[in-house]
Amino acid sequence: MEKRNGFPKGFLWGASTSSAQVEGGFDCDGRGLSIWDVKTPNSGNCTFHYASDFYHHYKEDIAMMAEMGFKAYRMSISWSRIMPTGEGEVNQAGIDFYKDVFRECHKYGIEPVVTIFHFDLPLALKEKYDGWRSRKLIDLYVEYCRVLFENYKDDVTYWLTFNEQNMLIFFGAFDMIGGGNGFQTPNDLYNDAHRQLVAQAKAIHLCHEMCPDAKIGPAPNITTSYPKTCSPQDYLAAMNMDDLRNNLYLDALVYGKYPKSVYKYFELNHVELDVQEGDFECMKNCHPDFIGFNCYGNDTTEYLDFYELDLGELANADNRKMSYLVKLMEKPGVGKSVDNEYRTVAQTDGHKYDPYCIRVTARRLTERYHLPVIITENGYGRADVLESDGSIHDTYRIEHLRETIRQMKIGIEEGADIFGYCPWSALDLVSTREGITKRYGFIYVDRDEDDEKAKNAEMKRYRKDSFYWYKKVIASNGEDLD
Repeated sequence: MEKRNGFPKGFLWGASTSSAQVEGGFDCDGRGLSIWDVKTPNSGNCTFHYASDFYHHYKEDIAMMAEMGFKAYRMSISWSRIMPTGEGEVNQAGIDFYKDVFRECHKYGIEPVVTIFHFDLPLALKEKYDGWRSRKLIDLYVEYCRVLFENYKDDVTYWLTFNEQNMLIFFGAFDMIGGGNGFQTPNDLYNDAHRQLVAQAKAIHLCHEMCPDAKIGPAPNITTSYPKTCSPQDYLAAMNMDDLRNNLYLDALVYGKYPKSVYKYFELNHVELDVQEGDFECMKNCHPDFIGFNCYGNDTTEYLDFYELDLGELANADNRKMSYLVKLMEKPGVGKSVDNEYRTVAQTDGHKYDPYCIRVTARRLTERYHLPVIITENGYGRADVLESDGSIHDTYRIEHLRETIRQMKIGIEEGADIFGYCPWSALDLVSTREGITKRYGFIYVDRDEDDEKAKNAEMKRYRKDSFYWYKKVIASNGEDLD
């Protein structure tokens, strides 16, 4: 029997970003607007208009990634930069931009791991079709994929279909997808999910047809749910939460069916899926090559009796508060998220976190789907401080990543088939809910929440302490974590 000793040769060490959160250049070179461009930011936070200006700094940024020793860079493509209205005319300047990015990556031996869709739907598709409410979006997404595969078949080996599709649905599509529609009904949400899964299945088929040497897979946010106690009710609640939060989205694309337990949730919440002929057959036969998954921490579940959930109280709530997300995680008739008293307490800042979550989840995914996996996001966001000498002492991030990588290594030795690790994020970017203040990157971007200043800012880059630490980790293939 083969014995595994740590990270395999050729392991894809890298980091992640998304186009909407890092690129900027929202009005440059023919790009159309996305729904993220018209989102109203939280009080005191910046918009996504200028982000970290990767659009004009990509050569510098990729050179710094190369300095760290990156083997992979997980990034996304802006649909609106490629097709300004989401359909029809293709923007050649957008095609050329990503060609240049890929060329720059390959110059340093960095493998692009490319997310096709990362939340930022072209605004025109929202206005014309009401977004994923329409099955028309299936064909438009597939056509967008066709344009990407035609133009980048020689540049990209690893494709990801959707980023965190399950979170859009699980959290009621709240403010991630924009549009100002607030929370959606379960019926609308799960029909959106079904259409998105059919679209992904068709994209996987198309990729295999057009790019036979490429690999493609989904990239949901997957975190195994722990039961709060040894109570049978809590154990079953955790199982059912896994089905609703995680397995629904992967079972569909790997096995062509939904977990049976979710139909009980559908029944309680009056969900009737608009399934059309060929939908499940398409999903069953698409055969993803791998699974990407984002993983930030554990979910611990306590059984929750069914009641009619009213999210109206959250309509004007501050979505930066964790209580906001916790409330959204209540699934009456299934379970609710509760605190886990066994989380690790960080020595550096007292923050509670779970370094075991990737180990647990990667093992479960390997055993359930028999596909290789890559961690496409994992990280630690904090308000880093730029010192007068240009240093950033983010020891808390190093501690968090060190313990996570240590557990990931053990998971590989136990049988988890992990082939890459791309934490969030390569450089500072605009957080979904907390602006530029909540920083995740190895590279510090010198800007604040003021968009007017950012419009003409130099946005100088600085190497954090974690930059030098991660460089050492990569050089040692995960052996030197001190």
